[in-house]
Amino acid sequence: MFKSLSDSLGRVFDRLRGYGKLSESNITEALREVRVALLEADVNYQVAKDFIEKVRARCLGKQVLESITPGQQVVKEVHDELISLLGGAAGKVNLDKRPATVMLLGLHGVGKTTTAGKLAAMWKKQGKKVLLVACDIRRPAAVEQIGVLARSAGVEMVVPVAKETVVAIGRRAMDVASARDIDIVLFDTGGRLHIDEDLVQELSDLKGAVGAQNVLLVVDSAMGQESVNVAGQFNEKVGLTGLILTKLDSDTRGGAALSIRAVTGCPVLFCGTGEHAENIEIFHPDRMASRILQMGDIVSLVEKAQEKLAGEDMSRMQARFMSKDFNLEDFLGQMRMMRKMGPMENLLEMLPLGGKLRGSVGLPAGASEDMARFSKRAEAIVLSMTPRERRRPEVINGSRRRRIAGGSGTTVSDVNDLLRRFTQARKMARKMGRFKGKKELLQRFR
Repeated sequence: MFKSLSDSLGRVFDRLRGYGKLSESNITEALREVRVALLEADVNYQVAKDFIEKVRARCLGKQVLESITPGQQVVKEVHDELISLLGGAAGKVNLDKRPATVMLLGLHGVGKTTTAGKLAAMWKKQGKKVLLVACDIRRPAAVEQIGVLARSAGVEMVVPVAKETVVAIGRRAMDVASARDIDIVLFDTGGRLHIDEDLVQELSDLKGAVGAQNVLLVVDSAMGQESVNVAGQFNEKVGLTGLILTKLDSDTRGGAALSIRAVTGCPVLFCGTGEHAENIEIFHPDRMASRILQMGDIVSLVEKAQEKLAGEDMSRMQARFMSKDFNLEDFLGQMRMMRKMGPMENLLEMLPLGGKLRGSVGLPAGASEDMARFSKRAEAIVLSMTPRERRRPEVINGSRRRRIAGGSGTTVSDVNDLLRRFTQARKMARKMGRFKGKKELLQRFR
């Protein structure tokens, strides 16, 4: 989402790092370009102006101008101010009371119901008893959609009965929650194409009836500055405690994500990064700032790996990779593990200078789809081999390659491509294994 902004800021900072010493004019010119980059990314004008003034005040101090690495110091000041702009520390949903009540608000089409399903699944994984409540009584198939999401997440639900009002649904849901010892009651409310008095009154009445501690607005980040205006109106008329940004995996300019916290004063709590139930993340301002400035987000990458992959599997696979016995079965296991981690573009974003790394390895647009197709094709090829061929790839001659291609529905060229990639991976593994052995030997004699 922030690729264009990241690239623009990266070019500015690369020039700054090239100066041995910075002057006030250098900094002024650089910050002018930063301001243009923010405005081009659809950041609110006043927010961009305030941001630049705060960074300028920091950068013109002695600590930056007289630093040994002034360019790096400017990047640090921008990074720190970006964290502040995004909210400082990660916010939290108030789940202290039992049952905790969470209302999801938003206009039509922002992904509110899908987000309700994601939150329910996330909290269920954390051991919470969740009750999903369908309060959208006007949109066709809204109740059926909530039912599908509730069953998928394995949580309980409350649906409206004939002629039941939204407030009546809410009160009945609270009675059900008390009777069934529910931890979190999650209300998926109705939306409109725009904010009107009827919608505001309905949401206010429901909020009062259930005593909602958490009123979260779901915002479509692809709407740009209009989403910031919508958030401001909802906050003024209903009162918000937090925000959820959806479609952060889109190719929009990202200005709304940077502006919305500053304009509303409400913390961004979660962000949606896809359609699947697991595609929701806690919003960490410091990590997001690091991603925007191409500093990487190793913490999130490690957390994703720990969430998707069992610790024993990771340790065993690492040991196999660096052993001399690394074979095609191990190669297939690694590809399956990488598939669990998500699209390649998303993983590269979490690495320092991920954007530049993407360019250096020649990863084109749509590369994730290409990688996914290769992974599935490779799996079919390896599974068409005999156990001996998987463990001793050197025995695979021309006739065996033709047989494997026929059995996997691929071509001999595809089989050759897989074996070539495997050979490259094995060479790398052996180099890493030798390096590790030398390192252990040096430590032993210290």
